[in-house]
Amino acid sequence: MTKRSVQKRTRSAQRDATVKTTNVHPLFPGEGEGPRDQSYLATVKPRTAGQSALMKAIDEHSLVIASGPAGTGKTYLAIAKAVEALEAGTVGRIVLSRPAVEAGENLGFLPGGIEDKLAPFLRPLYDALSDRLSPKRLKSLMAEGLIEIAPVGYMRGRTLNNAFVVIDEAQNCTYTQLKMLLTRLGWNSTMVITGDPAQTDLLPELSGLAEASNKLDGLAGVSVCRLRDNDIVRHPLVATMLTVL
Repeated sequence: MTKRSVQKRTRSAQRDATVKTTNVHPLFPGEGEGPRDQSYLATVKPRTAGQSALMKAIDEHSLVIASGPAGTGKTYLAIAKAVEALEAGTVGRIVLSRPAVEAGENLGFLPGGIEDKLAPFLRPLYDALSDRLSPKRLKSLMAEGLIEIAPVGYMRGRTLNNAFVVIDEAQNCTYTQLKMLLTRLGWNSTMVITGDPAQTDLLPELSGLAEASNKLDGLAGVSVCRLRDNDIVRHPLVATMLTVL
């Protein structure tokens, strides 16, 4: 065996060892081994202690704030619990919202009307729902108004009764916006607010997620779940990158 071949195998082994020693946990068994079988959609189980605490908090509290780095499953688990509640009949509808904040791009230059311009900002919520519901079922629920997706700016003045509300990317909300959203919570409703304070597209002093989390932490009926790097469930490379970025 040539010296070059030995060096190549050594480097490959070192890369494999690095991946195996990361704190990442696959959200779904067998992830990374090819296309996922959609049969896993029937049940979502936590893969880390942080995810388990988040799912338990959603079951037991009317308001949950889930903060943490990318890939910890904050949005996915919140939407999974929302779909579960809707299908079980414990809530009458799902309301999903996120701020339409430009991250270096200009919203005005996107083609179409206001709905077309906002579509790219709301697309991640559609993706998460599509992972939990069949296209036909999702289309039907949205046509009936049982699932609503709207930007934060459209939430003012509403009272959301008998609903499961998920506010995504809350690090891009100001403190005033978060206060407005929190007061939308109505009777027999659950609200989950998700975000990563370290990845705000606003000026750091304008983002209200960290301040709101600190003020609400410990309040009766409210649970603040702070997920960590060892709760990341994406590709193992994500955790590796986050240690140096």
